[in-house]
Amino acid sequence: MHIRTSFSHETTHEDLWIPLPDGTRLHARVWRPLTDVPVPALLEYLPDRLTDRTAPRDWQRHPWYAGHGYASVRVDARGHGNSDGAPADPYGESERADGVEVIHWLADRPWCSGAVGMFGISRGGFTSLRIAALAPEPLKAIVTVCSTDDPYENDGHRMGGSVLAVETHARAATALADVARPPDPAHVGQVMWRDMWVKRLETVEPFIHTWLSHPTRDAYWRHAGVREDGGYGGIRAAVLAVGGWHDPYRDTVLRLVESLPADRVRGLIGPWCHQYPDRGLPPGPAIGFLQETLRWWDHWLRPADTSVTEPDPDPDAIGHPDLGVINNPDLGVINPDLGVINNPGPGATTDPAPGVNDDPGPGVNNRDVMAQPLLRSYVMAAHPPATTYPSLPGRWVGDTAWPSPSVTPIAYALRGAPVLVRSPQHTGVDAGRFRPVGNDADLPPNQREEDARSACFEFEVPGETWILGRPRVRLRLTSHSPWGQVIARVCDVAADGSSTLVTRGALNLSARYGPDQAVSWKPGSTEDVVFDLTAIGYAFPSGHRIRLSLSSAYWPWIWPQPGSAAGFVLDPAGSSLELPVRARESDPRITFEEPEQSEPLGVTSPATLDEPRPERLVSRDVAKGEWRLDVDPRQDGTRVHPDGLECTEDARDTYTIDESDPLSARTRSTRSIRLHRPELPWDARVETRSELSCDAREFITSNELICKDGNEVVFHRTWERRIPRTADRGPGGGMGNPEEHGADR
Repeated sequence: MHIRTSFSHETTHEDLWIPLPDGTRLHARVWRPLTDVPVPALLEYLPDRLTDRTAPRDWQRHPWYAGHGYASVRVDARGHGNSDGAPADPYGESERADGVEVIHWLADRPWCSGAVGMFGISRGGFTSLRIAALAPEPLKAIVTVCSTDDPYENDGHRMGGSVLAVETHARAATALADVARPPDPAHVGQVMWRDMWVKRLETVEPFIHTWLSHPTRDAYWRHAGVREDGGYGGIRAAVLAVGGWHDPYRDTVLRLVESLPADRVRGLIGPWCHQYPDRGLPPGPAIGFLQETLRWWDHWLRPADTSVTEPDPDPDAIGHPDLGVINNPDLGVINPDLGVINNPGPGATTDPAPGVNDDPGPGVNNRDVMAQPLLRSYVMAAHPPATTYPSLPGRWVGDTAWPSPSVTPIAYALRGAPVLVRSPQHTGVDAGRFRPVGNDADLPPNQREEDARSACFEFEVPGETWILGRPRVRLRLTSHSPWGQVIARVCDVAADGSSTLVTRGALNLSARYGPDQAVSWKPGSTEDVVFDLTAIGYAFPSGHRIRLSLSSAYWPWIWPQPGSAAGFVLDPAGSSLELPVRARESDPRITFEEPEQSEPLGVTSPATLDEPRPERLVSRDVAKGEWRLDVDPRQDGTRVHPDGLECTEDARDTYTIDESDPLSARTRSTRSIRLHRPELPWDARVETRSELSCDAREFITSNELICKDGNEVVFHRTWERRIPRTADRGPGGGMGNPEEHGADR
């Protein structure tokens, strides 16, 4: 990582308030170049508190943009941080309507040229897409990173119509604690902060109540995203969509490059997790992402300005400028001429391929960003299973259209006699974290134990096979239960038998006719179901085997359906795995500079003598047949900011299930937050407890929130709700009739 301290512009920064039409004020921090010439503005707008939670990250990129001639602005959403008002539903209209007002306000500033760009990761990237769909005139371009376009299916709530237990519950627990955080008296005043806090707390409602109350893709979910209800058609801003193969939202990139006009969209997918690609968190390699985005902004926000200079070239750019490959001495070197993985052994060197001095060609690393391929993707080379990788070998490929003419769907027929798939309920304990963020235990370990709890079908790899896109399974199933789920995993099996998870997908059987309706299965009937797995770029080497593993349970990712312990019968004769096989053609022109950021804020974390808890600990009560997964999400402990603010956070998630009873599933999450300014003095605390269980017809939720000013409790509330599962309901709330869909065979 290169830390830049010298820029073409001197900069300044200030905190200010942005007024909204209803009198609400939003807290903003602005970094600007010291110039009398109006400049474009870049907006990052989200609820994650600019004075503490995102402050370290903000200082890595906003001053960098300002040093390159942009006004870079970070704004807290209504009811969050020090902004006025009450927290809003993240999928409602209030947040994006406020965002449109912020964009117009920025465009009207005397220091702004009138052109505005918007960027963000996760919630910030999602909000950028939602606001772009409203097409505010000053918004010319956005950069959306690791974000969703479809909150129902691709935002941690559902997978194939099934409740994502691991993400829905923990995310709702985190959200409850986050919306309860107080304003900071150092910014809103020692008199006002507590009154603002209490008024905010009176409006709090656990989001899980709403999320579970909408089990199908109804109007609530359709209106929340941009995939439906004309959302794509409303986007007028240019979109740079970025994702990672270890981020759960990567399918968004492929949908955007397929759905938006090619003259104003580009996609980039690397091996990364749920992080900005320049942060250097595993898996790498990291890239000069700020430089990539700077070229995007220059193209769309300064179309007639030729005075802006390129970022300084770096001779140590990641990726050889002629080969476009990443060399990892531990995992082997990719030979672009042979298309195979070579491991020459410790200490060996590899000569560059012929033609390394050739001109890589025009329109690749210059300012004409639209000369880049529509989609740049990293095809990962095979690697042994591990829960973290510092860097993954692979090569970059470019596709000028999506779907790509270089990708051919190839079906692999399943073979054998019909098989009963009845997985124990703890199948899935080795699934890994839903949203990996670069921690040591994030990724799935060796899948051999999971495969042993599944029905497996294998296919030889006679020659290296690249895949790029979404695999698909077609399965002929017979179920004797009205409800159930099927989970499909594609694994890379090496000669030693180790099994590396490549990708996966799931289907709630009641959602087999689409996510907008729930239709129960007629017991004893046979049907063909089809569903896609999450997109991936991967190279299976010759001599390995492609394994399709099918299970009827996947806890704690998938909340099990009642009656699903009976499993289902799979008929291989009517079943297949379809892989998106890509031509083995890398693009040597795709290269990136070294990661670069501005000076860090200087937040410190005091050392502690406490032994850290395991990140993911699986335990089994043999007598009870109960399995338990304890997760420490790693909330960073105590952080001390340069202005004296001390933030301490702790979190723990627990998932428990009986290996034979789907109705035994339950989750529990605790969160604690302390915000402390010794010099004021100010000491505010937030504590939450969230639990979720079920019976055959209802989810049972319990949430508790306690907020303290010092030792004084200023707010304490408990919510107990029973929410109908309605997984057996058809369109309009009635029971779905499988015979109307030709289900009885």
